[in-house]
Amino acid sequence: MAPEQLRYDGQTVVVTGAGGGLGREYAVFFGSRGANVVVNDLGGSFKGEGKGSQAADAVVNTIRSAGGKAVANYDSVENGEAIVKTAIDNFGRIDVLINNAGILRDISFKNMKQQDWDLIMAVHVKGAYKCARAAWPYFRKQKYGRLISTASAAGLFGSFGQCNYSAAKLALVGFTETLAKEGLKYNILCNTIAPIAASRMTETVMPPDVLNSLRPEWVMPLVAVLTHKSCTETGSIFEAGGGHIAKLRWERAKGALMKPDDSLTPDAIAQRWKDVNDFSEPEHPQGPANAMELLEAAAQLPPSSPGEKLNFKDKVVLVTGGGAGLGRAYALQFAKLGAKVVVNDLVNPDTVVQEIQRMGGQAIGNKANVVDGEAVVKGAIDAYGRIDVLINNAGILRDKAFTNMDDNMWDIIHQVHLNGTYACTKAAWPYFLKQKYGRVINTTSTSGIYGNFGQANYASAKCGILGFSRSLALEGKKYNIFVNTIAPNAGTALTRTIMPEEMVQALKPDYVAPLVVLLCSDKAPTPTGGLYECGMGWFAATRWQRTGGHGFPVDVKLTPEAVLEKWEKINDFDDGRADHPHDNASGLKSIMANMQNKSKSKKEKKGNEEILSAIESAKNAKAEGTPFEYDEKDVILYNLGIGAKRTDLPFVYENHDNFQVLPTFGVIPPFNSVSPFSMSDIVPNFSPMMLLHGEQFLEIRKFPIPTGAKLVSYPKLIEVVDKGAAGIIVTGTTTKDANTGEDIFYNESTVFIRGSGGFGGPSKGGNRGPSTAVHKPPQRAPDAVVEEKTTEEQAAIYRLSGDRNPLHIDPEFSKVGGFKVPILHGLCFFGISGKHVLQSFGAFKNIKVRFAGTVLPGQTLKTEMWKTGNTVVFQTKVVETGKLCISGAGAELLGGGSKL
Repeated sequence: MAPEQLRYDGQTVVVTGAGGGLGREYAVFFGSRGANVVVNDLGGSFKGEGKGSQAADAVVNTIRSAGGKAVANYDSVENGEAIVKTAIDNFGRIDVLINNAGILRDISFKNMKQQDWDLIMAVHVKGAYKCARAAWPYFRKQKYGRLISTASAAGLFGSFGQCNYSAAKLALVGFTETLAKEGLKYNILCNTIAPIAASRMTETVMPPDVLNSLRPEWVMPLVAVLTHKSCTETGSIFEAGGGHIAKLRWERAKGALMKPDDSLTPDAIAQRWKDVNDFSEPEHPQGPANAMELLEAAAQLPPSSPGEKLNFKDKVVLVTGGGAGLGRAYALQFAKLGAKVVVNDLVNPDTVVQEIQRMGGQAIGNKANVVDGEAVVKGAIDAYGRIDVLINNAGILRDKAFTNMDDNMWDIIHQVHLNGTYACTKAAWPYFLKQKYGRVINTTSTSGIYGNFGQANYASAKCGILGFSRSLALEGKKYNIFVNTIAPNAGTALTRTIMPEEMVQALKPDYVAPLVVLLCSDKAPTPTGGLYECGMGWFAATRWQRTGGHGFPVDVKLTPEAVLEKWEKINDFDDGRADHPHDNASGLKSIMANMQNKSKSKKEKKGNEEILSAIESAKNAKAEGTPFEYDEKDVILYNLGIGAKRTDLPFVYENHDNFQVLPTFGVIPPFNSVSPFSMSDIVPNFSPMMLLHGEQFLEIRKFPIPTGAKLVSYPKLIEVVDKGAAGIIVTGTTTKDANTGEDIFYNESTVFIRGSGGFGGPSKGGNRGPSTAVHKPPQRAPDAVVEEKTTEEQAAIYRLSGDRNPLHIDPEFSKVGGFKVPILHGLCFFGISGKHVLQSFGAFKNIKVRFAGTVLPGQTLKTEMWKTGNTVVFQTKVVETGKLCISGAGAELLGGGSKL
């Protein structure tokens, strides 16, 4: 029996930004299921420019021509009262509000203008607040309301070039969690969705085939379920797109509990870092940890054991809101460890400055408002000429039930907390970039993470700070600028009224400060991107947890009724499929994997869904880029490592007219480059001991190869092939000139992993031309043969070019691998063979080899070469054993010239 259709007869639904994309899909759906629809759209561009009435009118006409009821509204969401008034004037009520309007202003943080920040905040955050605030009295009066806020993966996990957007999107999470708490007793249910859908906003950044699978109709059924009168879900976060729906929640580590006394130091926390991040017995809280319980337990503990003392000598630390409370505690601790401290406080920085000076430390005061970040940071630059550490701590409260909140209460909290954090960080950023060093601590709160009654403004600003931090951490990482976020719990004047005095004393800011100091030091065990709850001598990491969710086949239209049927599975955190997404790639993993989920093929082949999904996700992951710098010395060392003699002057003497890099040097820059995926995620039973380097392809993209350069390598997963008993992983790495951005080398490396097949992947690899070609030697005598004896020291010299695997130097290690003596690196005899091709036939533009056996240092290599057209086909044998060590190899000559 088909499930009963969800209907919305007689209800009024307001959809903002409903002129296209997701909003249009919602509006048309609700219109078709009996609701009165207010179609709001300003009609501007996805960047928030211009306005017009055509977009909204077209959607209204679509709904009406199908027999539905709809009216248009052309106001900006910042004028929420007017949008809600349209609903009341035309239909007499409002039952559902979908805050969907949005714009993009993607730009790297260093190039972001104030307008790029302000406009995103105005539309996403203030707009959502204004519409919700206007609808709230009607919801309360009728004891019924459904509200949806729209976040995004960029907000949940952070995204490069989207600091503004991430901040706004996570601000909506804190905001909505608070509304859920305040609305519950009035039957007002509020949820957040993080959709991935094709729209005017995403079509500029995603390929067409992906966009086709990310149609808005995959998100609409979830929204339909959450806004129906039968729904009981509230305060939840769901992601949806491409036929996949899952639920997210916060997960908190058990954490490290330490005695709250003088032994609680930054170095003591460093020793307990494993406990801070221990998620083996996690909590899934709705609010802050129980301070009373933790405190009582902490007091019973013995003092902590000290570690290596931190030193901040010559570092300049700026603390906002440093005149009292937490800020004061931070300022004092940094000063004690030798830092020069700038105490910023709007009211009175001087008392703390004098306190520091009395104990022999260096400090100055600064009275600027954090909203004027330039003036705050100028204090540090004027006094000390630099800034190394920025602690964004300044804050105020304007607590009020949402129903009584006014715009002033909303604006001032966002100004001080979120915009102040942005402004101070923005002012410090150029100095950080220039000195390639910076540490930022931003302050969120448990009210922000979990929402809190009477703090819709504060929760929104505080959660926004977390979104801002996450994107900023991604942008700062390669410049050695690290960004972390803390949610502190400390005794203040506010808590005195509700706690016994000894509790207030014990909740000292002094017991939060050591974590802040540790995270700003060069000894921070996890340098960047963290979120930590702390106080009372307790420190715990907090992260996302996501259900395995459910993937619906992408070739069948998804309905709300189908979503409802799988509701338990979508919400199940305990079935062993839950994961912990931490970035955009892991965030999109399940959605990208579901694109292959078709109703017909489902029955034919059952693969390992988790591995196949991880492969799709890994293919979409982008590397941050790993720098590699080399000069003439490195070139000579490499050339010697592959057998250049002292008489080969072009290879060993930097002042020779024809001094050059042997072309196979191209395999060196990517050697230690950081891959955006982990091999253990994309094949089952991965063990590095079972890994063999199968094939190598190198293309030289710049001639002549520079004899010194700054390069950056970007590895990418090309494919994973399932050979049944084994898995094959192919990684492609593009190496570029760091200054000009031009390509210098491209490598494809194929590794063979025994025991890692059988996961349901393709059994054959793709054809990518030269990089996948296997060259067969012709049935005739070779055109050229070169023999070269390797030296006993060959592996010892070659390893200095980057491959420090002990298998090539340490006899104990090679014995474990089954070799009597350390063996020669595969890429070393690849280089020797490449040198033979170069010396016999001239320069080549690419070279491809298959590794067929091992070579011991001191053995003799014999390279046999055949010229066929523009390609030299070759193979290399170990003379002493007669066995091949390189087979099926070929090099395509540059310009077709030959030395024969």
